[in-house]
Amino acid sequence: MAKTKWVSDPAHSEVQFKVKHLMITTVTGYFGSFEVEAETDEDNFEKASHIVFTADVNSISTNNDQRDTHLKSADFFDAENHDQIKFEGKRYEKAGEDQAKLHGDLTIRGNTKPVTVQVEYAGIVVDPYGQTKAGFTISGKISRKEFGLTWDAVTEAGSVVVSDEIRLLCEIQLVKQA
Repeated sequence: MAKTKWVSDPAHSEVQFKVKHLMITTVTGYFGSFEVEAETDEDNFEKASHIVFTADVNSISTNNDQRDTHLKSADFFDAENHDQIKFEGKRYEKAGEDQAKLHGDLTIRGNTKPVTVQVEYAGIVVDPYGQTKAGFTISGKISRKEFGLTWDAVTEAGSVVVSDEIRLLCEIQLVKQA
């Protein structure tokens, strides 16, 4: 069976995270620079032998320069020593017609933990330029503290400033390589 290589289309993909602030509102952040690579048998993602996602920590944006600088600091991602986040997919498990679970290892700040994300497969199409593309919506939740992002603060009234749970939401478009 022929192996097919896929890479992310950055113009049509986004990686987003959401975290509760003061437990009353949600702050959304993005990674502006990231890559996804996949290798499949033919065009079958269920038989993917290689799925790797990397994000540049220094590309983080929450639309607030002061907060972004804090997130890059040793209090959180420690970008000076750990400039990349990496997810290596281990198993793509079909969970319905267009649904799947992707099991793999996520590395943040040098800490690697097993993570499972939900995958909604939108299908494969050929764009107007003749490129074959595959689309996915990926969602999941992680504990930031499990990855060494342990900075905490509590308000005078005892409220947590930043939640432990981080929600992930990614829209990924892959381009089939010739």
